[in-house]
Amino acid sequence: MTVDSTAARKPRRGGSKRAGAKTAKAAGEPGLVQLLTPEGERVEHPDYSIDLSAEELRGLYRDMVLTRRFDAEATTLQRQGELGLWASLLGQEAAQIGSGRATRPDDYVFPTYREHGVAWCRGVDPTNLLGMFRGVNNGGWDPNENNFHLYTIVIGSQALHATGYAMGITKDGADSAVIAYFGDGASSQGDVAEAFTFSAVYNAPVVFFCQNNQWAISEPTEKQTRVPLYQRAQGYGFPGVRVDGNDVLACLAVTKAALDRARTGQGPMLIEAFTYRMGAHTTSDDPTRYRRDEERELWEAKDPIARMRAYLEREGLADEAFFAALETEADELAKRVRDRVRTMPDPEDMAIFDNIYADGHALVDEERAQFAAYQASFAEESH
Repeated sequence: MTVDSTAARKPRRGGSKRAGAKTAKAAGEPGLVQLLTPEGERVEHPDYSIDLSAEELRGLYRDMVLTRRFDAEATTLQRQGELGLWASLLGQEAAQIGSGRATRPDDYVFPTYREHGVAWCRGVDPTNLLGMFRGVNNGGWDPNENNFHLYTIVIGSQALHATGYAMGITKDGADSAVIAYFGDGASSQGDVAEAFTFSAVYNAPVVFFCQNNQWAISEPTEKQTRVPLYQRAQGYGFPGVRVDGNDVLACLAVTKAALDRARTGQGPMLIEAFTYRMGAHTTSDDPTRYRRDEERELWEAKDPIARMRAYLEREGLADEAFFAALETEADELAKRVRDRVRTMPDPEDMAIFDNIYADGHALVDEERAQFAAYQASFAEESH
């Protein structure tokens, strides 16, 4: 199937507001699962639904607010020279919190390097995410403690890791599922294509969650694909769906359904969360060189946190006391992050040579000796 390249970046919401989430079929445009409009109005979808208590809805809002505050603090710390680099999730909070809250404790998550919201949902201390970006460790948490793998810097490789893990738990007879996160740029990687092939052939219980934030650094999505990303799943023999990535309720409902489907032996599924990267790719990037201000302003009107707050206020599910208390909690989190980063101990000088080979290696031993001599030379010069 061939469609105009702009279809990969322009979702359509068909029908009236009440039926606004129904799948659009006209002109080859992709459907968009939506349960909460940008104005904060609740809508229904014929295939996906979610029924949450007021406390659960407030919890989703709290998750997004605290994740955004943590992310903003990390960005500021990098600008102050406390971190070497930071990859912001600004604008993608709904995609991450919605999908993260859909997982069960026994599910296993394979993230990229931007899934700070998913890490929050899995119970990973946010300060542990910062060690790698400060250069004091290779990832500051035990992956098996929360079933949340270490951040993956190599683009797309985690899709293969997730598929292999999913094939393994099937052989173990477990009824858990696996979810792999990647971006629109990673969808062009061969590793992702191989993961799709293996997962389909072996009916692996894995959900591929693509956060299409529409920019692979400076490369727009229409230069990555000629069809909407979710349609790529068809060629591998499993279903795909596009969800409003700025709608936390829709992301929760769709991911929960996909994970349940995987657990019951129905194989893999691809979710394309259509969202937008509001900030830079990382703090070393300048998006003003390739992106128009008008584009960002358009997506600011679809902000995932603003629409959820509008819904809570419209339905009388949260009052000013709740929002004020949450702001205080966010301030406390930001202070804890600042204090923790600035007091992280530096690693031992020679630690870089540890744990490379289980039984040692002659070349590593030689390099260790050379580096030790180099370090000692500074002490000699100071005398």
